[in-house]
Amino acid sequence: MMRIMVKQSIKIILGVEILILLSKLISFGFFINLQIAFLSSLFVILGSAYAHRKMVINDVESENIGYERDFLDEVEDPHELYDDVEINNAPAEELNLKEIVQEERKKIKTFSVKSMKKGARAGVSMFRLAPYIFLILGFIALKNNNLLDIAIYLPSLMVGIIVGSISSKRVFS
Repeated sequence: MMRIMVKQSIKIILGVEILILLSKLISFGFFINLQIAFLSSLFVILGSAYAHRKMVINDVESENIGYERDFLDEVEDPHELYDDVEINNAPAEELNLKEIVQEERKKIKTFSVKSMKKGARAGVSMFRLAPYIFLILGFIALKNNNLLDIAIYLPSLMVGIIVGSISSKRVFS
């Protein structure tokens, strides 16, 4: 099953590459901008999808799975005010304020070496860095050789994003 999905993704990528090669009939400048932008964005999407998949598999194997709130939940409700957690409705005289403050301090996430390692591991993966290096060097090479045409380059990035997202969904899901 996995081989079939990989073959389908390769067929899609090769089909788009043939169309890109045909764009050389328009002009070399159009072709080279389209080719560099397509490959750059394709590599970024595929590299990020593969690195994310690898990180998730490692977390599952190490049983390092915990409940984490979604990014949107964090933005909309950073202090968890709208969660369905029971609030202590005891009278003020019966509450131990020191204990409540200590519990709330435990909930506050602080910057730690462990959180830094997890974030760095996700961001410093070679599968993510290499495509961005290719993107930057390709852009600089086009600019230095006076071949860069932003009107072609920027929309061409979208072609790679679309093909990369379709391919990564087929292969890495």
